[in-house]
Amino acid sequence: MELICNTTEFQIKEPTAVAVGKFDGLHLGHMALLKEILRLKERGLKTAVFTFDPSPGAYFFSLSIQVSGVYRELMTREEKRRMFEKLGVDYLVEYPFGRETAAVTPEDYVNQFLLEKMNARLIAAGEDVSFGKNGAGDATLLQEQVKLFNEGRGGAERADVKILPKICRNGEEISSTLVRSVLSEGRMEETTQLLGRPFFISGIVSEGNRLGRSLGMPTANLYPEVQKLLPPNGVYFSKCMILDEEGRDEGRIFGGITNIGCKPTIAEKERRISVETTLFDFDEDIYGRQICVELLHHHRIERQFADLEALKAQMKQDAEACRQYLADNRIMGRVSEGRG
Repeated sequence: MELICNTTEFQIKEPTAVAVGKFDGLHLGHMALLKEILRLKERGLKTAVFTFDPSPGAYFFSLSIQVSGVYRELMTREEKRRMFEKLGVDYLVEYPFGRETAAVTPEDYVNQFLLEKMNARLIAAGEDVSFGKNGAGDATLLQEQVKLFNEGRGGAERADVKILPKICRNGEEISSTLVRSVLSEGRMEETTQLLGRPFFISGIVSEGNRLGRSLGMPTANLYPEVQKLLPPNGVYFSKCMILDEEGRDEGRIFGGITNIGCKPTIAEKERRISVETTLFDFDEDIYGRQICVELLHHHRIERQFADLEALKAQMKQDAEACRQYLADNRIMGRVSEGRG
């Protein structure tokens, strides 16, 4: 996959099928767009994704004097890049978003960005697509602009537009907003249904205080990027994959228990959020390695215990419950699509 980022000056020479969107979380609606362009590889078109970095949401959040903190997204930049590459996308364009980009007219957005720079011969977008200054561009305007483009080219190769309807679940439209809402309540099974795969957190294993090893349950500790949206602090049943140097799945999958939070029983000063996973039937030194942790089920909230013995007893109970959950749901036989 060719990554084009941090520049507004580029030109894709090969004809492309382009998926347009914010792609926050890559839920089932986004996946439908990607499947639409990927099937056109058989027609000789290169596949491309056009999105903005930072996302418009993050950009306008940073400008608001009404809010403070960090704009958090369902996937980090690196997680999205790896997933697009795994799916088979040929070009990923992360177009810089700022004051000038936000002021581009919808017409210029279609003609200059998509038809000219991207060399699009098919543009796939959702029926609720919005683009250009003040979000004034929509699916109708996109179709009109492509029609004008075709009329001006005479007999030259034409461009097409594919507008995909929203995907619904139980009568409710699947959107990033819905995924965020479900995730914020720790409803991991529902999050999996909306995404089409478990919600995951990836990163490099950091060395902690090694307390887990002394308790007989060594852990792999991640410190997620501050921009990563996380579910509530607590204990989760999970599945963990060890990744290679390129961030690709090595094929080794381990069940485990993941604690998201500040470890109140043992941490006196450290208030940084960590994602700490105990892997079952695993005893290797993986400090400095990349891993991907999929959260399958919210087991309980994070809480402080009276002492380490009480914590150890609870961890053993959690482990037994997790092993039973994995067995009952036959989890270890399932391999997620596009997680890394």
